[in-house]
Amino acid sequence: MAYNLCSSPSSLYKPLCNTPSSSSRDSKSRNLNNNFHHSSKINTLSSQSRTTSLQITNVSLQDEEIPRQETSKDSNFKEKTGSSSKSYIWVNPKSSRASILRKSSYDAKYTSLVNAAKYLNSCSPNKDDVFNVLSKFDDKLLEQDAVVILNNMSNPDTALLALKFFQERLKFNRVVVVYNVTLKVFRKGRDLDKAEKLFDEMLERGVKPDNFTFSTIISCARLCNLADKAVEWFEKMPSFGLEPDDVTFSTMIDSYGRAGNVEKALSLYDRARTGEWRLDATAFSTLIRIYKVAGNFDGCLNVYEEMKALGVKPNLVIYNILLDAMGRAKRPWQVKKFYQDIIDNGLSPSFVTYAALLHAYGRARYGDDAFKIYREMKEKGLGLNVVLYNSILAMCADLGHVDKAVEIFEDMKSSGIKPDSWTFSSMITIFSCCGKVSEAENTLNEMFEAGFQPNIFILTSLIQCYGKAQRIDDVVKTFNRIFELVITPDDRFCGCLLNVMTQTPNEELSKLVKCVERANPKLGYVVKLLVEEQDREGNFKNEATDLFDSISTEVKKAYCNCLIDLCIKLNMLERACELLDLGLTLEIYTNIMSRTSTQWSLNLKSLSPGAAMTALHIWMNDLSKVLEAGEQLPPLLGINTGHGKHKYSEKGLANVLESYLKELNSPFHEAPDKVGWFLTTKVAAESWLESRKSTDAAAA
Repeated sequence: MAYNLCSSPSSLYKPLCNTPSSSSRDSKSRNLNNNFHHSSKINTLSSQSRTTSLQITNVSLQDEEIPRQETSKDSNFKEKTGSSSKSYIWVNPKSSRASILRKSSYDAKYTSLVNAAKYLNSCSPNKDDVFNVLSKFDDKLLEQDAVVILNNMSNPDTALLALKFFQERLKFNRVVVVYNVTLKVFRKGRDLDKAEKLFDEMLERGVKPDNFTFSTIISCARLCNLADKAVEWFEKMPSFGLEPDDVTFSTMIDSYGRAGNVEKALSLYDRARTGEWRLDATAFSTLIRIYKVAGNFDGCLNVYEEMKALGVKPNLVIYNILLDAMGRAKRPWQVKKFYQDIIDNGLSPSFVTYAALLHAYGRARYGDDAFKIYREMKEKGLGLNVVLYNSILAMCADLGHVDKAVEIFEDMKSSGIKPDSWTFSSMITIFSCCGKVSEAENTLNEMFEAGFQPNIFILTSLIQCYGKAQRIDDVVKTFNRIFELVITPDDRFCGCLLNVMTQTPNEELSKLVKCVERANPKLGYVVKLLVEEQDREGNFKNEATDLFDSISTEVKKAYCNCLIDLCIKLNMLERACELLDLGLTLEIYTNIMSRTSTQWSLNLKSLSPGAAMTALHIWMNDLSKVLEAGEQLPPLLGINTGHGKHKYSEKGLANVLESYLKELNSPFHEAPDKVGWFLTTKVAAESWLESRKSTDAAAA
């Protein structure tokens, strides 16, 4: 068997990836992966030739091509062979000198250079120690040897001394290459200050930086979380006659995004696309993050699809950003899809993945999915932090999962995670909504022991809790506490007081009227007009209009519902109808009544029980007026209450309305194939309305 010993300059420095533009890398590089990399392997060639090649592959320098210094032996060999691209020496494997020749190959020297670099990484950063290590190579060091040593170093302090040693003893053909590998060491050590000083030295020595110089410094700045510095260095490139390449574009899209310059990041992205530069996953992750922060969730998906079309494979970081984005967009179906993609692509979900899933399912109120992820995290030993516990407990509060919330709360404490004010707020809300007074009070005391004071949310929940239990004196006491803590009542707090009034015995309403007047004078005046029947001048509708104009949009329907419920409680149906009409005029309520050629419908899904019965009363009167006018009803009439029940109530609106319809002896019956719908025919409705008319006439 024969050995082929290759040690020619061309084989040492040819690029790993032969791209069409590799020859013009300094002006506009397209080669992303010419990593200065060395390996020594015995590669088996053709079995037919029964020869084995001992070949030295590429020594890499962060995308640099480095011409090595040529030895006299190389020159002599070229003259004999006439080849400038490959130099081979055939060695008889049976010869006693074969092992000696192998030892004299560059493989053996490369190993010693790497070992020297490792030693320099750990030795003390003083000139004598560093120079002693490198002096052992005598005068046999070549330019490529200096590059190999520096390329394998990671200690910025000793790297500077090693560079000084080489500068004193070697004459470099391409000085910028040696500086670039030294800059790589500073990037490994995340030492931007030394990198900038070395760059200044380059300029002082008349060494012109290239793309690799800037890309290394820029990426160093990014690793140091100094996005503004990365931007500063990027913007220096044109003054040196340099154009960004693929790697730099990717880095800068990320850096501009992190620096908050979204417009510039997107501009670079457009420029990269039109210039057909190949961007990496980091750039795409930044773009998706930019759109996520801006709330443009469709933009996130568009970038993701474009990335896939360009053949860039999504990594776990990108999937995690997408999960968070779709969670914020409340699109749990897309969250499920991306999670399945993670599994299908063989990626292992991280803590960040599970955190994004929990937040997403929590926001969307996907209880079963959230609990499944919670269990999976516990099984894998991934401890939840207080934020994740709060997210799942807040979901439990919204969905009414009382027992599950208690279990998770106890697990949280047993895991050594200390609850914060938001944790206690969720638990007090859960107990308050289902009227568990003692549990709510115990949790409040536990919160005090933990060093927290109640906030507006907790006090609102406690008022609701005492109201359900009809402990009105405790409601008043809790109300007074808000002023002791110097907390300003908000619209939701006042709405909660109003809701408690709808459940309070009439004889105790006056206590709450004073509280409402103090919290919101306009609301207090409207309530006083109802409870004390003081509207002798007919100002009620105007006062109610002023009230609705003064409160936030998100609470208007809740206020109107509660005021109508209070009217029904006080047997003030006329006032209730007046409020409902005002709600329709102000578009607080929309699409309550609808008509088609085949069906007239009453939609009560967003109404409280009192408001629903008021709307039904008005609708029945309208139907009676239609008949009196000699007009025809449609073939079908329907009432839609929705298909759910209140999360903390045993009865939904459908159950309440069904009981009321039975009291009225109405022909409306629950449809077996349409949940929440009560239907009747034209004939049955006309008969019922006529009978009611007769009954009302007799009563009059």
